[in-house]
Amino acid sequence: MTLEKKNKVFVATSLDGYIADKQGKIDWLHSIPNPGNIDMGYDLFDSQIDALVMGRITFETVCGFDIDWPYQKPVFVLSKSMESIPEGYQDKAFLLNGPLKDILESIHKKGFHRLYIDGGRTIQNFLKEDLIDEITITIIPHLLGGGVRLFADLSKKLKFECVDTNIYLEEVVQNYFVRKRKSPTAK
Repeated sequence: MTLEKKNKVFVATSLDGYIADKQGKIDWLHSIPNPGNIDMGYDLFDSQIDALVMGRITFETVCGFDIDWPYQKPVFVLSKSMESIPEGYQDKAFLLNGPLKDILESIHKKGFHRLYIDGGRTIQNFLKEDLIDEITITIIPHLLGGGVRLFADLSKKLKFECVDTNIYLEEVVQNYFVRKRKSPTAK
């Protein structure tokens, strides 16, 4: 039996497509009151992944939060500049470098096949190599006017199909997209 390999994105953006503001901050993500602490589908998403793959900047951002380590699954950190994982995180995160296809092969050999891809540049690089299968985008209705974009230029068009939409807290829109690839037998 072959395990299905999937690379999934679960991300929030501003209405104008930014994942961080001009200062690289993400505090605006929590600007809408959520008194019931609705997870907006994250727990279900998390139950469908084996491990996380994130870039150095996202990893450092998470490490800078004043909270306990938020992940129960292995985290693979992609970085060309880091030489090692900081003390206190060695049993939680693992450093990888190289071409994405080689990195994925290494992660798959460790038994992790359903991956959560996180971080702006990491998501962009996976999209450039057409390695994203599903994207869940939660849109926070703010216009930031600049900052860190979720998407970058691509050398070719990638077709996704929106298969579900939810509205949370009467103003947050979440869209779930699946990559539409041509069938190997299609002409």
